[in-house]
Amino acid sequence: MEALTITGLTKTFARRAVDNLDLSVRAGQFYALLGPNGAGKTTTLRMVAGLLPPDAGRISIFGVDALADPIGAKRMTAWVPDEPLVYDKLTPVEYLEFVAGLWEIEPARAQDSAAALIRLLGLGPHAHERCEGFSKGMRQKVALAGALVHAPRLIILDEPLTGLDAGSARQVKDVLLERVRAGCTVIMTTHILDVAERMAERIGIIARGRLVAEGTLADLRQLAGERDGSLEDVFLELVQERREEPAAA
Repeated sequence: MEALTITGLTKTFARRAVDNLDLSVRAGQFYALLGPNGAGKTTTLRMVAGLLPPDAGRISIFGVDALADPIGAKRMTAWVPDEPLVYDKLTPVEYLEFVAGLWEIEPARAQDSAAALIRLLGLGPHAHERCEGFSKGMRQKVALAGALVHAPRLIILDEPLTGLDAGSARQVKDVLLERVRAGCTVIMTTHILDVAERMAERIGIIARGRLVAEGTLADLRQLAGERDGSLEDVFLELVQERREEPAAA
């Protein structure tokens, strides 16, 4: 089953940010969406998450039309931006209780879910401290816990490891991989290409708002003519080819 299907997705600001994009991600996959700065990755994911209306195109999340039924799609989706958004005056426990309430989760289930996330993300020693004193990395973990408390089927993350130290990054990666093993689908953008190389089952590369390459690392190596190259080598080769193409009229 397809977790996400994007067809003809288009968004224009001062220029075309996403250009008639087609993309499909199967359920249960860890999918990395890569591209240079300004390629359209974040704009694409914000439209999938329902935070930005597209100019054209369709978005389907587990068969639900996300434009016709945005609430139904959002109930299955988690969105974690690169800049964590939490309420400073709340503790992690209070924040998770608040978010669970917004999703109308039964209190006992919400408490169990919150306790598990706090433990997995190493937030236990700070569970009852106000978030206002937290580092960016700590706030990112609280934001991730809040995104996961309603047990979403599709998890979308925009640069989730930014600002995290090595230990915190490992905790976040472990939580994401555990969710994939449990059947969730993860779509992640990152500029840390070795993370994408190690974690992602499939990789999509965007340039100029279009998907220019997609597949496993082996598929991308073949496409780029880099038999033993790292993902960094493959990425640079494929993006360079795209840059050298003449722009569409």
